[in-house]
Amino acid sequence: MAEILAFLFDMDGVILDSNPLHRESWAEYNRRQGVETTEAMQQRMYGKRNDMIVRDYLGQHLTDEEVFFHGAAKEALYREMLAPKFQETLVPGLVDFLERHKNIPKAVATNAEAPNVEFVLREGKLDRFFLAAVNGQQVPNAKPHPDVYLRAAELIGIPPANCVVFEDSHGGVAAGLAAGMRVIGITTTYAALPGTSLLVRDFNDPALEAWLTLEMQR
Repeated sequence: MAEILAFLFDMDGVILDSNPLHRESWAEYNRRQGVETTEAMQQRMYGKRNDMIVRDYLGQHLTDEEVFFHGAAKEALYREMLAPKFQETLVPGLVDFLERHKNIPKAVATNAEAPNVEFVLREGKLDRFFLAAVNGQQVPNAKPHPDVYLRAAELIGIPPANCVVFEDSHGGVAAGLAAGMRVIGITTTYAALPGTSLLVRDFNDPALEAWLTLEMQR
C-alpha cells in the first residue's frame, strides 16, 4: 500500500455529527413548503448535494434558480439551528486528532454548500488545520463521483493513492474508493460501510490510532 501522506475529511457526519440536525431542518423547511418528510426521504438525503435533494423533495420541475433558492434557504435555517449547539455537535475527539496530526496535510471535501463549509470552519476555528476545502458546487459531479476528493488531493499536492479519506455515508465511501484512496468509516450515520479499511465510532476510538500507526510503519 502507498504511504499515507494526507487526510481528507467529509464534513457532515465526520467533522460534525450534523445529520440529525439536517433531518430536523429539512423536515421543517419541507413543512413550510407543504411537504411532509418521510423516513424514506430522509434516508435518501445522506451524502447528496442539495440540488439533488431539493429536486427529490420538492419536484423535478423546478428551475435551477428555484432549486438554488430552496437549497440556500434550507441551509440558512440549518445554520440558524446549528449555531447554539455547535460545540456539542462536533464529532468527539476531532480537534485533538487534528492537533495530534497537525503535520499531515489535510483538506475538507464535501457535497455541502460553501456557506455551510465556511460557517463550520470559522465557528469551530478549524480552518487553521486545513490547507484546502472543496465543496460540491466546485466540481462537475458530486459524490458518489470522485471529483471532490480528486480536486482536494490536487489542491494540497498529494497523489490520490497517498490520501486517506474519512467518511460516514455510502456515497462518500464510493467517492473515496473511486478516487483510488483508502477510506476510514465514521459510524455516526451508518453502522456498516462496505469498502472501508476501518470502521470507528469517532476520533476517540483507539482502533483509529492503532490502524494509522500500523499503516504508517509499512
